[in-house]
Order: sequence, then structure tokens, then C-alpha cells
Amino acid sequence: MHELRLVAPEHAVETVCDALEALDALSVSVEDADAQTGNEKPLFGEPGMPPAKEGWQHSRVIALFDREDTAREAASILAAQDFFAGCDIAGIAEVPEQDWVRLTQSQFAPVEITPEFWIVPTWHETPEAARQVIRLDPGLAFGTGTHPTTRMCLRWVAANVTPVVPQVLDYGCGSGILAIAAAKFGAQVVDAVDIDEAAVNATRLNAQSNDVRLNAGLPELASGKYAVVLANILATPLKVLAPLLCAHVSGGGSLVLAGILERQADELKQAYAPYVDLDVSDVEEGWILMTATSTASTTTA
Repeated sequence: MHELRLVAPEHAVETVCDALEALDALSVSVEDADAQTGNEKPLFGEPGMPPAKEGWQHSRVIALFDREDTAREAASILAAQDFFAGCDIAGIAEVPEQDWVRLTQSQFAPVEITPEFWIVPTWHETPEAARQVIRLDPGLAFGTGTHPTTRMCLRWVAANVTPVVPQVLDYGCGSGILAIAAAKFGAQVVDAVDIDEAAVNATRLNAQSNDVRLNAGLPELASGKYAVVLANILATPLKVLAPLLCAHVSGGGSLVLAGILERQADELKQAYAPYVDLDVSDVEEGWILMTATSTASTTTA
């Protein structure tokens, strides 16, 4: 394997990437060429916010080719194009062979939710302190326990879901990690829904791997009332979903929301005010967990 490294101004990045793909690059990645310098500027905004701009002022474009001669030919062709003006070829280098599977696995260690509750990838041994474990590997769907929003939800589940909880709804289930946790801690019926078919399939497979029973499907699977409704999404869709989510919470039941930044707390409180009184119940790394207890007068789903 050989990689071709280029430096391109903001306006040329997309065209250069498209050209590299047309020249049979195995992969193309883009990095901030000014990273870790005084000229570094953030590109992407906070989750749920649109990016301030479409590209970095100077980008490092890295294309991977199967052979050195292919990489050199691609560099030669690009250099002759009008759109390449202002771009530079930084070099061509051999990429050392690596065990990519082992390298990827090394980046994911067991995650402690509580001293006795852990999320453990299948290639790791279970920590001695663990009494409750979810076996989960990184995949196509969000939710491996590494993000603060997921950890806060899991801590809430560990502290509040017991075998006396009749029904739990995980809305926007991703990998199914919250639904699996609810089942592990004894919830009698667990429904997990997502708009993404890949997430639904991932949830089913992960549930099987963890020997728990739950129902996974598209959002229309959710029906009736639930003692607990969990939604770890983002602030904007959570605001839109306020009437729907609240309608699914039974009287005296719990609504648990995550994917919310600290500065968004008042927005969420206002959006949910017609239905429930939201409070911040956990904070981690700038993210918050908001919860509420429903009243019996909540609109029927």
C-alpha cells in the first residue's frame, strides 16, 4: 500500500477528492493541515448545529493506493489539471503493513458504568469487579458506552430499572445498548425503536448476543404506555418529539432524555413544559441527562 499526500485550499478539496476516487484511490481522507498550530481553526460546530464552513482553510488530503506506480500516476494526472492550481503534492510513501483488526480493537477497552456494571467488547476479558455486563462491539449504530450521553443513561437505568418495572421504551435505540441494559436489570417488556433499519438489525443481534429478550423495530412498533421512556438522540429532534415521547409515558412513569448540551437545558424545559417538568439529573463533560415524572393526565399515545 502507498499513500499520496496532498495539500489543498478549502475551495479545491471536494474536487480533488472526487478526482482521486475517479483515479481508483482505495480511500480518501481529509485532515486539517493547520492542526496543532497557531492557525488551527475548528471546522465543525457542536452536535446538532450546522458547520460554520464547509472545509478547512488548508486541508491535508490523503489517498491510499494499492501500488506506488498507481499513486505516482494519479499525482501526475492531478498536477496537470486546472483545478489543481493552489494545491501541492506533499509526497508519496509506503504504508507499513499492520494488523488493522487488532489495531482497531486496541482502541476500545471495557467501559465502567458503575463499579459493578460494565460494557465489555467481546475480545476483552470481563473485569473481576463486574456483576452485570453488556457485551458490545463497535458497529454501524451509535451506542457503545464510550459517549457521556450513553453512560449517563446507563447509570440511570442501573439505578432505577428493576424487575418491578413493567415496560420500557428505548426510542432511537441505535445499537440497542439502553434497551439491553433495561432487560438486563429486569424490565418485564422492552421495546426498542429506530428510524434506521441498520440500527434495528444491530439491536436484534446485540440482544441475542447478550441473551436478553426485547422487541426491536421501526417507530410504529412503539404503542401504548411505558413506565420508562428513554431517548438518547440530540436536542433538536428531542424538541420535535416532545408530544410523542410524553404521550408514551404512563402516569407516574419516567421520561429520560439525553443528547443534550448544558446550554440547551432551558430549550428542552420549554419544549416539554406543556407535558412534564424536566430537570437536569446528571452532568458529564458538558452533556446533561434530563428526566421527568409523568402525571396521569398525559395525552394518550
